[in-house]
Amino acid sequence: MKRAGWSTGQIACALYPFGAGAATVNVFFASLIFSWVGAPVASIAWSIGLGCLIGAPATWYFARHIKHLMNVADEVGDA
Repeated sequence: MKRAGWSTGQIACALYPFGAGAATVNVFFASLIFSWVGAPVASIAWSIGLGCLIGAPATWYFARHIKHLMNVADEVGDA
C-alpha cells in the first residue's frame, strides 16, 4: 500500500525553522554554562550559525520519527 501524506523531507522542511531556532537557543545557553569554567560566551551570530548547522540533522531525525508515528497511526486506523 502506498503511503499518503507528507514525505519525511516535506516534514523536515516544515519543521526546520523550529529545529534551528531551538538548537540556536541551546548553543547560546550552553556557551553561557561553559563561561562558568572560563570559556568565551558565543555571540549571537555564532549561535545562529551553529544552531542552523546542528538543527538540520536534528530536524531530519525528528521528522523521521514523526513519519514513523504517522505510519503506525495509519496501520492502527486500517485495522
